[in-house]
Amino acid sequence: MPENRIIICVCLLILSPLMAADDVRAVRPLADDYIELYRSDDPQNVCAYTPALAVCPNGRIAATFELGGSKAAAAVKDAQAGSGKGFAYTSDDHGKSWQYRTNFPIVHARPLVAGKSLYILGHHNGKDLKIIRSDDWGNTWTEPVLLTSGQNWHASATNVWHKGDFVYCVLEKRTRKVHKGWYVSELAPVLLRANVHDDLTEPESWTHASELTFCEAIDDRELEWFGIPFYDQFYPGKNEVAPKRTFHASGWLEANVVQILDPDHYWYDPSGRTFHIWLRCHTGVTNIACLAKAVEQEDGSIKTMLEKAPSGKKMAFVPFPGGHLRFHVVYDKQTKLYWLVNSQSTDSMTRPELLGPDRHSLAYNQRSRLALHFSKNMVDWCFAGIVSIGPSERSARHYASMLIYRDDLLILSRSGDLQAKTAHDGNIITLHTVKDFRKLVY
Repeated sequence: MPENRIIICVCLLILSPLMAADDVRAVRPLADDYIELYRSDDPQNVCAYTPALAVCPNGRIAATFELGGSKAAAAVKDAQAGSGKGFAYTSDDHGKSWQYRTNFPIVHARPLVAGKSLYILGHHNGKDLKIIRSDDWGNTWTEPVLLTSGQNWHASATNVWHKGDFVYCVLEKRTRKVHKGWYVSELAPVLLRANVHDDLTEPESWTHASELTFCEAIDDRELEWFGIPFYDQFYPGKNEVAPKRTFHASGWLEANVVQILDPDHYWYDPSGRTFHIWLRCHTGVTNIACLAKAVEQEDGSIKTMLEKAPSGKKMAFVPFPGGHLRFHVVYDKQTKLYWLVNSQSTDSMTRPELLGPDRHSLAYNQRSRLALHFSKNMVDWCFAGIVSIGPSERSARHYASMLIYRDDLLILSRSGDLQAKTAHDGNIITLHTVKDFRKLVY
């Protein structure tokens, strides 16, 4: 018996370093813990959408989101300030605590800093662009102002780019009304530019780039060799691939804008007038994004077009982690790296009729895992880690907004728990902090 005990002890001593090594190698979430900015009291009827962040020059953090669902209007009827289903909060302690500021009647909104003012820009329920302004970093707000007339817009709280005295962002304009469903095939990403010293609530302060509509730029019936679209459907139709699981014609949406700053890059523009637009790519295929570019002209106008490879071939599609769902890109001047927060897909090849009830839409539409990557060129991405994973497929971690705050990444997620209505319709807005994010670079 003593000899057996000795053998067991020796085996444990030999195996324990291996087990420890396995533990070290395991990928663990970087920021599974979170601070709740909002939680619905009625998850089946009031859901939370479009989380967004901005940091003010005084260090204050601004956050916005909106409510939706059958009883969302009732949930905001007694708003303390302003009106509408949009909410604005601020934090003066690194996001540890939040103070309610106002409600606003704008959807798909994002806060942005321009000059000495904080703005919230979005659209009016799929129609015209709308904006509000604060001159005291979020304490008080102006009345909403329309920036367009008789138009139809779509957006999400994607990134904002600053260059010199100008601020840039991309929203999508619907240019056709043929598709009878989810109309991403009829969207044109439009780069908007404004001088930060102007009043951005004035329509004249904004320059709109020319329009490039997906269904006009790309004939989805002519695409070949890489399985796009994945499901059998072409513009302008839709196909119920399985009961309650429909594929709508391919398209693009939810654009981020960056500039290529590396002089060695193929797409670098030494004049500084080119802006690359990366979009969520709706084709049924995972980890591919859409790509376009907007180029400032001599007369101040902006022209939108597809990018090209050195061969001269048009590049509308690029490999991109999580490019099939909403993603968010920020640029870190210190490391000269682009940082990406995105949805991670692990199960896109399951046939739709076999998907479980907690899965939203088709198999590529997996929303429970939030990942982080970095890149020097917007094409080659290095995995930095998993930000957070929901406790079930219904418990989403997706549609995140991200900003750099000192040495940390702050990530505001459209989230859900086990009480969420669906993976798409979550019940909480959660703030995740990736501390000392630059140490993740390898």
